[in-house]
Amino acid sequence: MRGVEGRKEKNAYKELFFKFKPVEMLVFLKKGMGPKYATQVSKGVDCTYSHTIKVLEKFRELGLVAFKKRGRVKIIKLTSEGEDIAHDFEGLVRKFKRSDDQIKKKPPKKKVEKKPKKQKPPKK
Repeated sequence: MRGVEGRKEKNAYKELFFKFKPVEMLVFLKKGMGPKYATQVSKGVDCTYSHTIKVLEKFRELGLVAFKKRGRVKIIKLTSEGEDIAHDFEGLVRKFKRSDDQIKKKPPKKKVEKKPKKQKPPKK
């Protein structure tokens, strides 16, 4: 996963439960100081600009972000609902990371080879 956490090994939980980019975008918008605009979000989560715009527009339709025009730039800000959801995702991402780390720390199971049974001589 690139962006907020940098390039790392894939997390089995996140792959199973989340579409990466929308979750990363919400969390990225929540983190850090100051206003954000689409190009920053796009670079921050390693996503194409056009995909970023589509996702951000969907967020706006759902009431998770609001756009504010400053000159030619659209500033993106999480709404209170967006903040709540981003906070929940952050918590889940942390839990998934802990669970994934625990799985990686467990020693691999050793295969126990069974000894072949001695065959009894045939009865006469």
